[in-house]
Amino acid sequence: MKKFKLGYAPTRRFVFSAEDAFKYKVLIKEKVESFGMDIDIVDLEGINSEGLLYDDNINADLIADRFRQENVDAVFFPHCNFGTEDTVARVGKALGKPVLLWGPRDESPLEDGMRLRDTQCGLFATGKVLRRFNVPFTYVTNSRVDDPVFERGFTNFIAAANVVKQFRSLRILQIGPRPSSFWTMMCNEGELLERFGIEIHPITLVDIQRASKRIENGNSSELALAIDYIKAKLDWSEVTEADVKRIAALKVAMKQYAIQTGSSAIAIQCWSSLQDAMGIMPCLANAILTDEQIPVTCETDIHGAITSVMVQAATMNQHPTFFADLTVRHPENPNGELLFHCGNFPVSLSVENNPKLRKHFLFDDHAPGTHEGEIKGGDMTLARFDGDHGEYQLFLGKARGIEGPYTRGSYVWVEVNDWPLWEEKLVKGPYVHHSVGIHANAIPALYEACHYIPGLTPDPVDPTEREIQAWLRGAGL
Repeated sequence: MKKFKLGYAPTRRFVFSAEDAFKYKVLIKEKVESFGMDIDIVDLEGINSEGLLYDDNINADLIADRFRQENVDAVFFPHCNFGTEDTVARVGKALGKPVLLWGPRDESPLEDGMRLRDTQCGLFATGKVLRRFNVPFTYVTNSRVDDPVFERGFTNFIAAANVVKQFRSLRILQIGPRPSSFWTMMCNEGELLERFGIEIHPITLVDIQRASKRIENGNSSELALAIDYIKAKLDWSEVTEADVKRIAALKVAMKQYAIQTGSSAIAIQCWSSLQDAMGIMPCLANAILTDEQIPVTCETDIHGAITSVMVQAATMNQHPTFFADLTVRHPENPNGELLFHCGNFPVSLSVENNPKLRKHFLFDDHAPGTHEGEIKGGDMTLARFDGDHGEYQLFLGKARGIEGPYTRGSYVWVEVNDWPLWEEKLVKGPYVHHSVGIHANAIPALYEACHYIPGLTPDPVDPTEREIQAWLRGAGL
């Protein structure tokens, strides 16, 4: 995955202090670099003598050309004084990338009554002109460079822009059609392409079976590493050596197909034809790939795969997702719910040092390949991209892990603020029983990302939209 690139275009206006603007150009960049985000910053040095965007019509074309050549993923226009709103808007319009608007809060006027920057006033002007140019943008409250609200707003914007970057280049590897009885997994492939540019690359179960068999019969280093990983990380005493090798071969085949097709995620028909053809469950292979930032969703859930990519992008790909059924209510906690699937949660999330590699406990053939056990609790985000009748929404909610009874499969019990409210929203749709979880607060970034994805409406249940907006303005700092 290519590193995130940010276009850095600090701006000033000629009637205010050029010296102070230059000082803040340097201070802001140093501050941004101190946040420790793994991003590349493309600045304006060499465009003119100051490395600043100001009212020179030639500058707009030169700046846009530089950012295009560098293939930036977003643009930051810090107003180092009042700024030049028309040039900012021209560059933003030309690039079509997420835009961050912010400026440092002014100090007191000088003793003679003169003001050096008037940054806030310029932000009002630029916001209006960006609207005239139909350029969507993110705004962070006018604050000092060292204020926590600036760091919160900046880092959330980068995460949101990373979601947009990965959403706009999405290709899903589809392995087999949906199970015939799962009408909930229907999706409109043509509409996903037309509306969002999302591509589906379908292959058959025969394709993956042949690839897996070829790998199983070979002696590649990839296969050896996959086998070693399974034996080192899991208790595989309930299955055979041949089972481990076959599961590892499937994992390698799926990853090779994803890389060859340029796919960000995989949706697989995990039952029951695959068991008939290969004699294994794909659950552990799914779990290992998800840990490697190639999320795999069960039952050919295309919308779930889209959600998974968005959610992990919202954490700058620092955490693995887990793909879960919303299954049953907690036997004692009225706001508790079981997040479960047969055995596909990432191994890294397990609460046990050596979780069990087991045979499936539901299907008659009891094929081996499920990774079972409880995963860690703590705070997490639950999300779901879904739609019908041409309208798409992104469900967002926060949960925390709680104690609950043992169950088979991979699972975690969670508590939410108001489960009956969640349940009503999920049943009335456009959602289904599948959700994507991650052990991080991805909600503000996902909410902000929807601002840049026409046709996708954020649908937060907890926190509410008003609470998210207040958080972005600095509530709680």
